[in-house]
Amino acid sequence: MEQRGEPVIRAVPMFSDLNANGDVFGGWVLSQMDVAGGVVASRRAQGRVVTVAVAAMKFHRPIRLGDVVSIYATIERVGRTSISVRMDTIVRRRLELDEIQVTEGTYVYVAIDDKGQPRPVAPG
Repeated sequence: MEQRGEPVIRAVPMFSDLNANGDVFGGWVLSQMDVAGGVVASRRAQGRVVTVAVAAMKFHRPIRLGDVVSIYATIERVGRTSISVRMDTIVRRRLELDEIQVTEGTYVYVAIDDKGQPRPVAPG
């Protein structure tokens, strides 16, 4: 498998995560990606961050009940107060060994202080 960044989250969707078509609801994977990106961004910012944008998102294939979902993240860009995190969501179908990319996206986070105001991210 090619290097996709740091593995951040691994989860298995449940029945309650399915949409009317029987696939995993897109909002579930968006949420998982937001959590993963937030972990990476807050570590880089050395403090609190908030999501300000989903700059890009692409759904390649559906996620199915029983898939093992892994989200890989890498920091794409660090601005004065913002951090862009690129994520790839990979699944392994129930009994299969092959990995399949199901989504990719870039989320933007802003570092904030205790009052919820943007604060600079240290260079480096």
